[in-house]
Amino acid sequence: MGDLIIHNLKHTGMITVFVFIMMIFTDYLNVLTKGRMAQMIKKGTFRQYVMSSFLGATPGCLGSFMNVSFYVHGLISFGAIVGGMIATSGDEAFVMLAMFPRKALMLFAILFVLGVISGYITDKLSPFLKTKLCKVCKFSDLHLEECRCLDFKGMIEGLKKMSLVRFLFLFLLFIFLYGFISGVIGPSEWDWKRITFVSLLGLATFIVITVPDHYLEEHIYAHIFKKHIWRVFLWSFTALILIDLAFHLWDLKTFVNQHLIWVLLISGFVGLIPESGPNLVFVIMFAKGVIPFSVLLTNSIVQDGHGILPLLSYTIKDAMLIKLVNLFIGLAVGGFLYLLGF
Repeated sequence: MGDLIIHNLKHTGMITVFVFIMMIFTDYLNVLTKGRMAQMIKKGTFRQYVMSSFLGATPGCLGSFMNVSFYVHGLISFGAIVGGMIATSGDEAFVMLAMFPRKALMLFAILFVLGVISGYITDKLSPFLKTKLCKVCKFSDLHLEECRCLDFKGMIEGLKKMSLVRFLFLFLLFIFLYGFISGVIGPSEWDWKRITFVSLLGLATFIVITVPDHYLEEHIYAHIFKKHIWRVFLWSFTALILIDLAFHLWDLKTFVNQHLIWVLLISGFVGLIPESGPNLVFVIMFAKGVIPFSVLLTNSIVQDGHGILPLLSYTIKDAMLIKLVNLFIGLAVGGFLYLLGF
């Protein structure tokens, strides 16, 4: 039992580090480009489907948050927000990239295509759904300090007067960097996974060194670290432990195979929960070969992490309708692939 806990703690730690770094990188790119994003997405209905699905397919919830903002401001249609949410797989996307990167990228590509197609079909059915385009309102101005992420003069000043938050993040990053380089953490050999982790840790260190204090404290610490990372760690560790115990105590794979249609249905309804954690169970089960691709795809189509939460504060009706449309599409596509044997 002790070895099982230690093994899963190491595995969870590696996943959490990867998720944390990728969240930092995704948020960093978001801040650098979001001033141009609104202008790009306004031009043409088909572009709305492509852009919203692309944003949704990017790992994490930032893309879905942007889609909600665009929808609330009347920049994209109801079909586009549906497509964006179908393409979104929340924080689970980072875990998938850590556990099965090639299949994860294939899944994201499928979700992107399904998002574009579903967005178009949904808008064609909008008269029956009785949806209305949100009224256009003005975007709030970007915080200039947030966009000065490559201000090297400010970087030197920040290092001279280093805050406690920056020091602690750099200290942790250097510890993990040493751990991966020495082989204490992660792969024991210099394969592509080890090289990727070391490279990403180097990138995260560069970002932490160069960003201003406001960005570091509000984006990386207050949002990513405090709101996301502890959940990712706890849910990943819990899912790994529960599934490993299920393997030891009873034949989980045989049970799932005998009740696969019910597992597929459950994966869709669990996806309705506006939270990333519960869906990690299906990611872990797929990584261990317990469930087929059709079940993972069903769950990924329906769930959107907590990307839908901001929309609930604006319109509960639209948020519920989006989830119901996504559930229908998820069960339809997943059920079709299930019948084909995938």
